[in-house]
Order: sequence, then structure tokens, then C-alpha cells
Amino acid sequence: MSRLTHFAGGVHPRGNKNTKDLPSARLDQFKTVRMPMIMHNGPPSVCLVKAGDQVEIGQLIGGAESPMAAPIHASVSGRVRSVGDEVASSGQMMTVVTIDSDGKGTVHASAVPPAVGSREDFIRAVRDSGLVGLGGAGFPTYLKMKPPAGKEPDTLVINAAECEPYVTSDFRLCVEHPDEIIEGIGQVMRHMDIPRALIGIENNKPEAIEALRRELAKKQAGAIALTVLPTRYPQGAEKMLIFALTGRKVPAGGLPHDARVMVLNVGTARFIANYLRTGMPLVRRTVTLDGSAICRPGNYDVPTGASIADLAEAAGGLRAEVGKVIMGGPMMGVAIDRLDASIIKINNAILLFDKNDAAIPLESACIRCARCVYTCPMHLVPTTLDALAREQDIAGLIENRAADCIECGCCSYACPAKRYLVQSIRNGKASLRAAKAKEAILK
Repeated sequence: MSRLTHFAGGVHPRGNKNTKDLPSARLDQFKTVRMPMIMHNGPPSVCLVKAGDQVEIGQLIGGAESPMAAPIHASVSGRVRSVGDEVASSGQMMTVVTIDSDGKGTVHASAVPPAVGSREDFIRAVRDSGLVGLGGAGFPTYLKMKPPAGKEPDTLVINAAECEPYVTSDFRLCVEHPDEIIEGIGQVMRHMDIPRALIGIENNKPEAIEALRRELAKKQAGAIALTVLPTRYPQGAEKMLIFALTGRKVPAGGLPHDARVMVLNVGTARFIANYLRTGMPLVRRTVTLDGSAICRPGNYDVPTGASIADLAEAAGGLRAEVGKVIMGGPMMGVAIDRLDASIIKINNAILLFDKNDAAIPLESACIRCARCVYTCPMHLVPTTLDALAREQDIAGLIENRAADCIECGCCSYACPAKRYLVQSIRNGKASLRAAKAKEAILK
């Protein structure tokens, strides 16, 4: 293994890529969609519609007043049934717009290709599209395109690793739409004046590798290189991928632009190509649906706002009572408390497990084996952070670099005592953010 493809730590969970050979299927039979005004990592968008309004696909229904927010567009045509506030699974209050579809699929007049003649036009178009990181982080993509002066990227890194177990939605995009992915990469390079692009993909995806290679050869895209990486979780994590492809390290507390790199997911690149061609904003999402409770696992192209329950029904229904619902993969995904939750922009998978597979073993005392330390890709000491988080020791969390934890779950996966390490550290990071926010207010 070469130096550039090796990062410290990591684990090898069972892949469970059960849906990799199942082509993406488009589903449109949803009678109702529920559009949360939070589909991104950041402050909520501002609702622009009211009950009784008629809306069309691609129509702006959520305005982004904050730079950290992303616009939200209607994913179906129909009538707004209600606008109301509810508590999300995260405990956060959110406004939800419920739209009853008329089944006509009428596209709004605003969905036309944007006029792009400059870098500023391109960045504005990306923001207007409502695009957020489709790899799961969910920050508005246009923010990546506005680095501080002197930190403009010289390398575009494209994440095709998809190292999470079960998830195959990006794999299917690479197999089915390599032309659109390469086109989108070229558009970003051209408009952002980035001279080279590096695609990183794990070696357990030979069909996707071959599809991308064929397309690169066809387009004679010499400035775009495909690098096949060892299969090792979390190879697709941003900092790990940057190091694997470029040998550069993002400094502690830093962002990719500190390493002169911009990172985009393959789905993000594909969307950019389609948006520039059609003007249709981000109103659909391809998700992997899998797990022991679902009858017909697969990869499904669905409108944002469709409920998990309706998606499961459209995919053949449930075969067993659901014991756990996970948005995302089993390592970094988030368990939620309801089946009526909506598919949002940052979902790449929905996993429905029966009660047997959902059972969580009880944690026991740490046996000081240090497996969590050996597997941590960020060179942290998870057992120490776990103790500090449970004690809400803010000074200790800062001193031991809790903020550098990427919440990959390697520590919890490797722990023979079944300690709830990543969950505890996540709570500790929340306490740390709250303490910093309070300190800022007092200043």
C-alpha cells in the first residue's frame, strides 16, 4: 500500500452492500410530501408559502436569509395543505410545509438553465439551486466555493468512496451516470479555475471504477484522475480522503481550503451538471433503502419531503415490525424516532431494522485495551473523551481535542466492552458548542 492511500486507524466493518446490483428506480406515486424548512446543516430557511397556495415543482418555498441556509423548493405540484411547527427527531423546532400532490408534475416557470458567465454567476447559481453537500454533511455547497483569500483550491477532490456499510446510492450513480458526473466535475473546474481533479473510490467497486474510467477516456479528461483506494472505513471521510489522494493534512480545527482543496461528493458533481443544463433545483434524492424490516431493498429516486413510511410502502412494504430507523449508514447515520419523517436533501440511505437487529448490547466497564485508540483516524483517545463528556468537563474536552472527532464510530465499533463512545463524545461536543456560544453571548 502506498503512503498516500494509508491513514492511521480505521476499521473493516462488513460491507453489506446488498443493493449494489439493483438499478435506481424512480418513484413518483407520493400523494403528500412534507417539506421541513431545515434540510441542511445550518439555520432554517424561511417559509414563503401559506395554506391554500398552489405550488409547482421547482418553485421556491423556503428562502435562505442566512448565508448558512439553503433555499428549499417544492418537489411536487399541488396545494399547500398546512404550514406548522413541529419538533424534529433531533429535538429542534422546525417549520414543515405539507403539500398534497395533484399528480400532474407541473414544473414552475422559474426552472430554467441559469445564465453563467463568470465565477460569481456560477456560485450564485449553485446557491440558488438549493444544493447542499450530498455526501451527508449538508452544508450549503456554495460556501465551499468562497474560500478565504489566499486559500483558493488548486485541487478538486471528488468523493466516490462510499465506505459506509449498506449504502450503494453513490455506487449506482457512478455506474448509471458517469457522463453526468464527469461533466459536473469539468464545470466546477472550469468556473472555479481549478486545474486538476482527483476522484477517490474504494477498490471494492469494480463496476463503478470501470464506468468512470471509460467515461474519462471517452472525454479525454486528462486533468481528472481516478485513484483506486484500499477498502478501509472511514476512507470517505473528508480529511482521510484528502490525505489519501494528495498527501496533505487538514490542520486541527481547519477546513479543506486550509489544504488548498475543495471536496465534493459524486452526487453533488452530477447535480451541478444537470442543474446547469435544466435549471431544476434540488428537489429529488436517490437513497438506498435496506435493512431486515423492508420487503424490497433497493436504490430509489424520490422527491424530497416523501415520508419514510410512504417510501417503504412504495418499495413493497415491511416484512417485520421496525425496531430501528437510521437516516444514513450504520456507522455515522442518525437513529430517528418515527417512520413519518421526511426524506431530506442530506439523506443517502434509510435503513429499517427489525427488533432483533436493532437490539443494542449493554455497555460494560472499560477494560483498558486501547482498541479505540488504535482505530481512531484522528489520533484521539476516545475513552478519555468519553469520561470527560459524561462529566461535562469542558476544559478537559478542549484540551483533549474533542472538536477534532469526526464521529466516524470506529471507536464504538471496535470496543469489546460495547461502550457508547461516539454517542458520548457527540454529546460532549454539543456541550462544548453550547459553552462556547454562552461565552460569546456574555462577551
